[in-house]
Amino acid sequence: MTDDTTERAHAVSERIGPGSVSATRIAPRRYEGLNERGATVAIGGAEMEGEHFTPGELLKLALAGCVGLSTDRVAARRLGDDFAMTIWAHGRSDEESNRYRQIAEEVIVDLSGLEPHDRDTLVQIMAKAIDRACTVGRSVEGAIDVDTAIDGTDVP
Repeated sequence: MTDDTTERAHAVSERIGPGSVSATRIAPRRYEGLNERGATVAIGGAEMEGEHFTPGELLKLALAGCVGLSTDRVAARRLGDDFAMTIWAHGRSDEESNRYRQIAEEVIVDLSGLEPHDRDTLVQIMAKAIDRACTVGRSVEGAIDVDTAIDGTDVP
């Protein structure tokens, strides 16, 4: 931490329960996010230097992580437990309305070892898993257009 950072404890709330998270101010325009398992994340404004996420980046990261967790088991059943997958969430907020209107999710996974029919089937199963199990995506549905591509295939 820099010299201008003041360490502060996360204040306790009577409402803390499963799924609760906190963000505590540690310096001007700098916060530390904390979950009930003790994991932390640095949060700050886009103009700030140093290693941190902006709130918008955390929103996109939540979408990407949710897609990964939603598709992980179905993909592993067909690709094996050691398959590689990276999920990107692309998009910038609209400056005029100061909100995200569209985010594009890109699932990078090598499905070239599958027969074409098996590849198409897995893409559709993964798309259904995202639609059914991605709580974050379902929560922003209607407020933000979220488009998803799996291994280069756009999915509805």
